[in-house]
Amino acid sequence: MDRDLWAGLAVFAEIVEAGSFAKAAARMGLSPSALSHAMRTLEAKVGIRLLDRTTRSLAPTDAGENLLRQLRPAMASVEGALGTLDAGRTRPAGRIRINAHRMAAVHVVLPRLAAFAKTCPDVP
Repeated sequence: MDRDLWAGLAVFAEIVEAGSFAKAAARMGLSPSALSHAMRTLEAKVGIRLLDRTTRSLAPTDAGENLLRQLRPAMASVEGALGTLDAGRTRPAGRIRINAHRMAAVHVVLPRLAAFAKTCPDVP
């Protein structure tokens, strides 16, 4: 499947669920303009308008509603499959971001990083 198409479908579902571009952008950690661009790209790829949007309202079109009805079970299935993968992990994996005051970082976090890196090599 086209990677951009899949991402656009996820953006579409999030926008409808959130009820606005701004709320969906905040949930996804993206800008509203990035979501707007993703929606324009998705609608161009599928060749049909999926959202009716004005400055004051947002709602899926009939085609968008039909698409969402079919997408929701598929997306839930993918999320379930990914959750099953996570449940099979025996140790932490992924990226960690730490926001701390400089003194806390120097005196609390840094002294523990070497031991943490040895214990959890899958966390870069």
